[in-house]
Amino acid sequence: MKMIIALLIFGCLAACQAATYDYAQVLQYSLLFYEAQRSGKLPADQKVTWRKDSALNDKGQNGEDLTGGYYDAGDFVKFGFPMAYTATVLAWGVISHEQGYQKANALEDARKAVKWATDYFIKAHVSENEFYGQVGRGDLDHNWWGRPEDMTMERPAYKIDAQHPGSDLAAETAAALAAASIVFKSVDPTYSNTLLTHAKQLYNFADMHRGKYSDSITDAAQYYSSYGYEDDLVWGAVWLYKATNDNSYLTKAEQYYTQFGLADYDGYFSWDQKISGVEVLLAEITKDQGHISRITQYCDNMVRGQTRTPKGLVYISDWGSLRMAANAVYLCLEAAKDGHNPTQYREFATQQIGYILGDTGKSYVVGFGQNYPTHESHRSSSCPDAPAACDWNTYNGNQPNAHVLYGALVGGPGQNDDYEDLRSDYVHNEVADDYNAAFQGALAALVELS
Repeated sequence: MKMIIALLIFGCLAACQAATYDYAQVLQYSLLFYEAQRSGKLPADQKVTWRKDSALNDKGQNGEDLTGGYYDAGDFVKFGFPMAYTATVLAWGVISHEQGYQKANALEDARKAVKWATDYFIKAHVSENEFYGQVGRGDLDHNWWGRPEDMTMERPAYKIDAQHPGSDLAAETAAALAAASIVFKSVDPTYSNTLLTHAKQLYNFADMHRGKYSDSITDAAQYYSSYGYEDDLVWGAVWLYKATNDNSYLTKAEQYYTQFGLADYDGYFSWDQKISGVEVLLAEITKDQGHISRITQYCDNMVRGQTRTPKGLVYISDWGSLRMAANAVYLCLEAAKDGHNPTQYREFATQQIGYILGDTGKSYVVGFGQNYPTHESHRSSSCPDAPAACDWNTYNGNQPNAHVLYGALVGGPGQNDDYEDLRSDYVHNEVADDYNAAFQGALAALVELS
C-alpha cells in the first residue's frame, strides 16, 4: 500500500512539474497582440485582418510624418515612453532567447514587432536634439469609443527638445534603438547601423539636456508621469555598450550608477523603473559581485518574501498585477541564464506563468486556454466590423468583444485573486503594450527550456 501511495505521489509530482502549457503558442499569440496594436498603414502580411489602416494623418508640429508605431493600450494615444520601454524589452527577449523564438517559429514576427516601433522612433527623431514623444491628447482620445480608423478627434504631437528636455524618454528610446540594432545586426546591417546612429544621438541629447519628459510633455504626466531620469541614463548607457562594445558607455553607466545612488533604490522593473533591469545587465557584463548580490537579493525576495495572493501570484501592484509579476519573472529568468540559482528561479517562473495561463482555472491571456477574458477593455477589438456602429453603447453592452484579441495579457486580479471580466474595469481588465513585453520574453525563455 505504501508503495502504491509513493508511486501516486511521485506520479503527481512528475506530472505537476511537466510543462503543461504550449508556451510557443502563447508566444505566437502575443505577437498577434502587437499586430492588433499597430497604428498607421498596415503591411500586406498583416495577420490580424480585422484591423485596418488608421491615423494616417499623424503629423508633427511642422508637418513631419509621424504615422506608424503602436497604440498604447485599449486607447489610441501613442505614448512614446512606455512604447520605447516595450521595444527595448521585446528586443532584449529576442537577443537573449533567439533560440526560443526559433523553436516557436516566431523569430521573424518578433523582429517585425520590434521594427514596427523602431521605424516610428526614427521618424519621430526629427533632429539630433528633437524627438516627438507623444501623438494624441489623452482626454480627447479617452472620451471616445470606436475603431481607430474612424477617429476624427484632433491628434496633436508633442516633442522634447533642448529647451524642453526629456532625458528619460530620450535615453529609453536610445536603449530601444541600441537593443534593436543588436537584433538586426546580422540580418540587416544597414538598418542596424541606422538604429545605432539615432541611439547615440538620442543618448547624447538625454545626457546633455537633463530633465523629466513629463515636465515637458505635460499631457503625458496624467498617464505616464516619470519617476525620474537617472535610471534611464544608466539603462541607455548599458544598452549602448552592449550594442557597440565601446567602453566609454560602460564607464558612464557605472559612473552614473554610483553618482545617482541607484544601489540604494528598491526598484520593481517596469516602464518607469529600470534599476533591477540595470542590475541584471551589469551583473551579466561585469561579473561584479555587488550587482550579482543585488539581483539575487531581488529574485530571492520575489521567490520567498514578496506578498502573494492566496492562490500564489506574486503581488506587487494592483494596477497591472500580472504585468508586474511577469516583469519579475523575466528578470529572474535572465539571472538564471547567467547561472544564478537557476533551478529555483526557473521553478518560480514556471509557477507564475502557470498562474497567468490557467493554473487557477482561469486564463488571463485572451484567446488562450479555458475561461479567458472576453470583455477586456480594448476599443478596436470590442467593435464589430464596419459599417456596424461602435460607440459607448458597445462599451456598456454585456456582449463579448467582437474580435478575439489573441495574446493580450489583461491587467489581472487584485490581492485576493479577485477579478471580473468587465470592459469598465480598466485597472484589472485593460491590456497594454508594456504588459506583454517581458511576459513575451519569459515565454521565449521557457520555450528554450521545454
